[in-house]
Amino acid sequence: MKASPTPPSGLRARKKAQTRRTIQEQALRLFLSQGYENTTVEEIAAAAGVSHMTFFRHFPTKEAVVETDDYDPMIIQLIEQRPPDEDALTALHRALAQGLERIYADDKEALLIRTRLVLRTPALRARVWENQYATERLFAQALAARQPEAGTLRTRVLAAAALAALTTALTVWVDSQGAEDLPALVDQAFQALHG
Repeated sequence: MKASPTPPSGLRARKKAQTRRTIQEQALRLFLSQGYENTTVEEIAAAAGVSHMTFFRHFPTKEAVVETDDYDPMIIQLIEQRPPDEDALTALHRALAQGLERIYADDKEALLIRTRLVLRTPALRARVWENQYATERLFAQALAARQPEAGTLRTRVLAAAALAALTTALTVWVDSQGAEDLPALVDQAFQALHG
């Protein structure tokens, strides 16, 4: 059976995603070998085989090359797929666990490097609140869509608590140099929330 040809926009989208991934991989490699502060955008672009203008088409700043990922949309989709009668905290836990299983299988090392960089680099750590606030709002919106009667405050508190549990598990994982099992840490963090 002959496969149908890929439409040009699909090919462009895949090429764009591959270029973005290559830039991130080279950036992380350089950050590890010479330090975040000592690495320039020009060095990252050269290592990725692109111009610095191409770098900026994919990432508006050097910080963005560490912070940017496709995890939030995936987690939102997984929250939306949870059974409607499941309580909000369990839905968040299960969606995060399922998403983390995918990320852990495909990008464990990159996740460890990126998280370590964010936690240990002042320029990146200063931006954590802004990024977490955006993620919290996305989680809260996904919960509100599941249970509109729950109320804004409740969904935001649950989203913030889930994000705090995840962040704490990530921090413990980084502190262990990746030796601890991140999915198990996330489960333990959510068990603490269920208390």
